[in-house]
Amino acid sequence: MIPVTSARSLSEAYAILHQRPRGLRVLAGGTDLMVAVNARAGLDRIGHVLDIWKVPELRGISGAGGSLRIGALTTYTELMRSREIATHLPALALVSREVGAWAIQNRGTIGGNVCNASPAGDTLPLLLAAEATFLLGGPRGERTVAAHEFFVGYRKTALGADELLLRVDIPLIEKSHLVYRKVGTRKAQSISRTIVAVRKLAPRDVRIAAGCVAPIPLRCRNAEKAVAAGGDVRAALEQDITPIDDVRATAVYRSRVTGNVLLRLLG
Repeated sequence: MIPVTSARSLSEAYAILHQRPRGLRVLAGGTDLMVAVNARAGLDRIGHVLDIWKVPELRGISGAGGSLRIGALTTYTELMRSREIATHLPALALVSREVGAWAIQNRGTIGGNVCNASPAGDTLPLLLAAEATFLLGGPRGERTVAAHEFFVGYRKTALGADELLLRVDIPLIEKSHLVYRKVGTRKAQSISRTIVAVRKLAPRDVRIAAGCVAPIPLRCRNAEKAVAAGGDVRAALEQDITPIDDVRATAVYRSRVTGNVLLRLLG
């Protein structure tokens, strides 16, 4: 039997993190971990489960201090229903509607999507383009990491072994506009073939991010510079991305479609 600790406060969760039990896995909504458990995939690497679902400090959405603050345990359903999200970042509500079916939306969390760090994570390009920061915490204290520094390798993050993602902070920039486009095999319950997000601050001042076109979700810095300089955006984008062939699409398809989508979003 794998031991499970169900924390009911942040201090209880930190106490377990301080012990650093071997093979510790953190359980939030469980939409990824429970699939792996049911498939008996990697069970030998799980030594202890820390269930944080009932930790109240990790919930809630608010606008404060010029930022939109989203607790790590905020579900996709809560993102869709939030007045603050609808007012300040409606694209995040829209992309949440494209994540799985109702059962996944009711249990899956933004924190889980971030920490899972899949290059196909639907919210991640939006968070990158929005220049989000992640508040991390543990028994050693708290620290803030920019979204573009958080994803360090394929499904690897800057999160320490004794840290939790506490909150996602997104700066509220007046007159900015965040748009995205997800391309999948169908309209709903589809894993992305490519996903692109653009935050427009001014006609030539944009933030661009993409998923499914590299080992990590990433900011497309060369494409951003090309927009600012009035250069060849598609050619610049090719310097940012490294798509691969897989069961969902070829590298050529991903490259071409990602370029097409980006040019459309830039309008």
